Amino acid sequence: MDFKNDLSFATRLDEADKLKDFRTKFLFPNTADKNFIYLCGNSLGLQPKAAKEVLNQQLDNWANLAVEGWFDGDQPWMFYHKDLKRLMAPIVGAKPEEVCPLNTLTVNLHLLMVSFYQPKGKRVKIIMEGGAFPSDQYAVESQVRFHGLIPSETIIEVFPRQGEETLRTEDIINVINSHGSEIALVLFGGINYYTGQWYDMKAITEAGHKVGAIVGWDLAHAAGNVPLALHNWEVDFACWCSYKYQNAGPGGISGIFVHQKHFDNTEINRFAGWWGYSEEKRFKMEKGFVPEPGADGWQVSCTQVMPMALYHASLKIFEQAGFISELRNKSIGLTGYLEFLINEINNEIGFIQYNIITPTNVEDRGAQLSIVATRNGKQIFDALVANYVLGDWREPDVIRLSPVPLYNSFTDIYHTGKVLLAVSKNILNVD
Repeated sequence: MDFKNDLSFATRLDEADKLKDFRTKFLFPNTADKNFIYLCGNSLGLQPKAAKEVLNQQLDNWANLAVEGWFDGDQPWMFYHKDLKRLMAPIVGAKPEEVCPLNTLTVNLHLLMVSFYQPKGKRVKIIMEGGAFPSDQYAVESQVRFHGLIPSETIIEVFPRQGEETLRTEDIINVINSHGSEIALVLFGGINYYTGQWYDMKAITEAGHKVGAIVGWDLAHAAGNVPLALHNWEVDFACWCSYKYQNAGPGGISGIFVHQKHFDNTEINRFAGWWGYSEEKRFKMEKGFVPEPGADGWQVSCTQVMPMALYHASLKIFEQAGFISELRNKSIGLTGYLEFLINEINNEIGFIQYNIITPTNVEDRGAQLSIVATRNGKQIFDALVANYVLGDWREPDVIRLSPVPLYNSFTDIYHTGKVLLAVSKNILNVD
């Protein structure tokens, strides 16, 4: 697409946008009766207007049915997660039986590593991205120690080449191949939270399997953002949060994926709980854990009704929008337009003030640009917020801006560029 730094151009794109009406399904932060341009969906998605309705419905069920709500009413709590499974599966490219909503992200990462990180003999090592989100680093370190191993000797981090910001797929695969029979687990984030790089999940999964390793993914920044095909890629396991691109509220419920090829493995380890027990026998209260088939067998505690209700409200919007297939094209357009405008700002200022470290290739990124501000970064970020453009600041010098196709518009992006140019000129004293 040939972009133009022109309001009428952005307006025309919005008028032609098949998804433009979905913007009206969300609530935007507002101060002094003025809405923010919200570009922080990679950290916390906006609240769907339906959230209060579905939450109130469940509160009414609790009030009117009390304990009978588990089995009575329009959506008995005992089976509530099953409709979410149907809606979650297309977002990550899975079968409904391979996914389940439960717990929170890092809890699920631990539970899944109990099952899928099984160091034996010399096959003990874990390959992960250098600079992974701290929760992943801490979880992996503690799992390694749990097995009596030393993190510095067991965890192999893959960093970008000197002078580069992002990882090359061939370098990741070379590290996997070079350690081969020593690797027990390959564990990456689908999209790196800091750079916004979307890793070649299919190629990395294939490489891990070729050397006999298990391959898992943290999809916190990928689920609901980019098209995924976890089943077809034969990913072993994955987990994600729902409160970023999937708009399920702060601390919203997590989701897991376990490939069906593991369902018949009766030797698999897991930390079991009552809710993961076979559904048809659960209330017999018998000894001896018999897991419910599929991902549901990794449930530990009972259905978290209120968080699931909020997730359900957002998942219904995804269903109406065509899940990810329709959203992806708009996402590429929005992020591409933002990239174009940032380059225009550099040209207007007369030097490279903003260096985009997110890959230029649209196949290597989702709905996020990470922008290094070479001068006065925090001051410029604060000025953006003061002018009703809300993104995200990451130390030491990165502004993350995330145009989300469900609720952002091309006009949003145009005005963001206009504000960024104005505050940049003012703070940098550029005419």
